[in-house]
Amino acid sequence: MTDSIMSKAATMEIPINSNGDTGTLPEDDSLEQAAKLQWSLDEKVGSSRGTRDLQQVMVSGPNLNETSIVSGGYGGTAEGIIPTSSIKGSNMHHSGSSSSMTAEEASRGVAVEKLETMKKWGLNTYKCTKQMISERFGRGSRTVDLELEAQIEVLRDTKKKYENVLRLARALTNHFYNMVQTQHALGDTFADLSQKSPELRDEFGYNAETQKLLCKNGETLLGAVNFFVSSINTLVNKTMEDTLMTIKMYENARLEFDAYRSDLEELSLGPKDAVAMARIDAAQQLYQVQKDKYEHLRSDVIIKLKFLEENKVKVMHKQLLLFHNAISAYFAGNQQQLEQTLKQFNIKLRPPGADKPSWLEEQ
Repeated sequence: MTDSIMSKAATMEIPINSNGDTGTLPEDDSLEQAAKLQWSLDEKVGSSRGTRDLQQVMVSGPNLNETSIVSGGYGGTAEGIIPTSSIKGSNMHHSGSSSSMTAEEASRGVAVEKLETMKKWGLNTYKCTKQMISERFGRGSRTVDLELEAQIEVLRDTKKKYENVLRLARALTNHFYNMVQTQHALGDTFADLSQKSPELRDEFGYNAETQKLLCKNGETLLGAVNFFVSSINTLVNKTMEDTLMTIKMYENARLEFDAYRSDLEELSLGPKDAVAMARIDAAQQLYQVQKDKYEHLRSDVIIKLKFLEENKVKVMHKQLLLFHNAISAYFAGNQQQLEQTLKQFNIKLRPPGADKPSWLEEQ
């Protein structure tokens, strides 16, 4: 009865007059009696305990983390009470867990992708190594293109011979450069002695002029030989090397093609159950991919070999003619023909003292 009276009292409106005093209601007496009754009951039950709780609150103060929010209005049941600490903690935990889950999923995806790449690389390496060993010991078959392999072998042999020509031409250039420097120093010495030796002035003078002329012609020949060396170096170390790199890629593709072809043949000779048929289909797809790659690179090698041969003939025809005319004119003492040879091949000599770039060019 007391509970019903208190609930009724809690939900009643208390009107406020204009001066701020509470108005009088018919039920004021009953409310006052109910309040007195509830006070007497509470005083009997918790007199001793209330004293201890009051002392504890005075000492430690209220715990704000345990402050509750009442849902459902005043006088609601305990089910509507939600601790504020649980609300704040749950929000923070939810946001933190979502961000950590996103980062974890991203890192897990990268790890899975790397693992899959390493798996494919390891499987491909195993198949190629197995095929290489089988070919070396004569147990495995390999795809052979006799005409193309013969052209590749000719190119490798030609490159070795051209490298030897390049080495000898560089040696000739170094030796001839030293000879020209010696002739230049010798001409200066003769000219100096011609001034200091009156009795041999004419003889020293003739030799000084001869050495200076030889030095000038030697510098012209050096320009022609340097152009020859530069062109051979470009042909050997750039044009031929580029074609050989494509050939190397073609040979690797051929090895992979034979490895997957052998794998498909082995699977085709095995049982034909559902699992085996699935493996055969997967092997067939990989075989087709390697076959397309092999045929594409084979076509590239054939085209590059053709253009390389045409370029080699054109370049060597020009360079061999230049080398012959320059050497012949120099040792014949025909200065006019030597200079005409350089003009014919558009070779420009650097002026004396231009061996090193100026300080402005170095900036």
